[in-house]
Amino acid sequence: QVQLVESGGGLVQAGGSLRLSCAASGRTFDTYVMGWFRQAPGKEREFVAAISRSGGYTDYADSLKGRFTISRDNAKNTMYLQMNSLKPEDTAVYYCAADKRLAIVTQAYQYAYWGQGTQVTVSS
Repeated sequence: QVQLVESGGGLVQAGGSLRLSCAASGRTFDTYVMGWFRQAPGKEREFVAAISRSGGYTDYADSLKGRFTISRDNAKNTMYLQMNSLKPEDTAVYYCAADKRLAIVTQAYQYAYWGQGTQVTVSS
């Protein structure tokens, strides 16, 4: 089992940047596919990005390609989400997720472990 803790959220003006981190417990971090999801008020949780166990493969929501970058450092048991050119519509609670599987997945139900979330607010 893995425990996940997100950090790095906050309030930023439109056009600004934030980097989210997701720290994982345990010594088997590199056996987990990882993902970022977000949930805005009144909306369903949506896929943001995912990364393979080695970090060599990534996938993004089409609408976020070019602005968001997912990465991981297996030596530090940490995953990151670099968010640039932020827009008010990016405002949401951002969650990191993990699952012990071989390939990247993009559906929330496919992830067994979740962090508590970190709030990102983008002002106009």
